[in-house]
Amino acid sequence: MVAAVMVAVIVMIGFAGAIGRFVERHPTVKMLALSFLLLIGMTLMAEGFDQHISKGYIYSGDGFFRVCRGSQSEGKKAAEPVKFHESYSEG
Repeated sequence: MVAAVMVAVIVMIGFAGAIGRFVERHPTVKMLALSFLLLIGMTLMAEGFDQHISKGYIYSGDGFFRVCRGSQSEGKKAAEPVKFHESYSEG
């Protein structure tokens, strides 16, 4: 089991840069990641209060995103991600 965890960590470290660049280029994936984390967090909180939430809700949300993402035209050039400027202070 320890070896499996170590291999998983090494694989994650190896692919972290590529996945980070992909998410940076695709803002919809960034929104999906945020919404998925919120959904999982709310599900865990609800289950902490002994409220059962069907896993079908989580899977249907993921499936809906995949259908929407797949229907987007891959041929067109993706828009540049939003870049925030450096904050400044007057003084």
